[in-house]
Amino acid sequence: MADAFTGVLVGFGDELRHAGVAVGTGDVLTYFAAMATLDSSDLADLYWGGRATLVSRHEDIPVYDTVFRRYFLGEDVSGETRLLLRAQTAAETEAALVMPGTDPDEDQRDADKPSLGWMASNADVLKHRSFAACTPRELAALRRIVNRMRLTPPRRRSRRYRSTNRPRSRHGRTYLDMRRTARESMRTYGDPARLYFKKRKTRPRRLILILDVSGSMADYSRHLLQFAHTTRRAVSARVEVFCFGTRLTRITRELNRRKPDDALDQAARAVSDWDGGTRIGESLDTFVKRHARAGLARGAVVVICSDGLDRGDPETLAHAMERLHRLCYRIVWLNPHKSHTALGMIAAGPHIDLLLSGHDLASLEELASVLPGL
Repeated sequence: MADAFTGVLVGFGDELRHAGVAVGTGDVLTYFAAMATLDSSDLADLYWGGRATLVSRHEDIPVYDTVFRRYFLGEDVSGETRLLLRAQTAAETEAALVMPGTDPDEDQRDADKPSLGWMASNADVLKHRSFAACTPRELAALRRIVNRMRLTPPRRRSRRYRSTNRPRSRHGRTYLDMRRTARESMRTYGDPARLYFKKRKTRPRRLILILDVSGSMADYSRHLLQFAHTTRRAVSARVEVFCFGTRLTRITRELNRRKPDDALDQAARAVSDWDGGTRIGESLDTFVKRHARAGLARGAVVVICSDGLDRGDPETLAHAMERLHRLCYRIVWLNPHKSHTALGMIAAGPHIDLLLSGHDLASLEELASVLPGL
């Protein structure tokens, strides 16, 4: 084990000891032995190896988590053993984890093994690099990062109520709960000793992803599909996924598999027009007639990922977008060529509530951050 890395682990043990965790010299030596068999460049191995060897009481776990984040992910660690990892790039750092089907072979991975503390030094640059400009290794890292992203859809008020102790709330109007107030007043012989209030419950809105898998989107479609797979696993039944090139295909069931590669392979088999032409208007018109009118899009947020290069009639696209906008709650459009003014974008533009780019990881993070606030 390298001397610099030895100083890192010793310093981590000292930080835990200063924070009040009972860490002895034997515990640190056990941590060394554990890390000798684990991957020292993997934050997950660092965390669980230390938690298994340095923490002996359950009540010390929150302190351990705080010290770990400050020591390994903070910016205030000085000295030669400083780890250049930032809190906002914690998810990007997990790109060093192994994901089947996307990693290089064993010899190449051993030859290019990253050094501790520097494995995420280019994460911020990679996050803003276009998918089309990435190397195969960078694309593999991006896929691992996307697999760990979590997306929270916006919420809506339901018709059911729940009890609340606050007569006024910034998040929705509150009402006097007459039934509970009367029921509780029976304990004081009809004299209401306390007023009870209620407010409407909230539930997540349905999220519908409609992804363009035509030839012009070949550099972006796989990453968008993996983002849809991650979203589907996080939000479960409230997410529906469709693909289109020249025709619309529903792939929600195919994305139910746990492994991303298996899910994407199943989706590729279900889509017959992959890397083909583009008929956005006809595909959206099919979605409106077969699914949206049946209630699937009622109150939902529809996210369309396409570059707008439509070979069909622009009037068909404009008419389909107009009807879809009346049926759903919001329409978000991801365009990897956001600066490119395509005929399809001109036809769909008046009916788009939010236009974002989808060409890199930063744009997908932006989508994940703005959706809860819609």
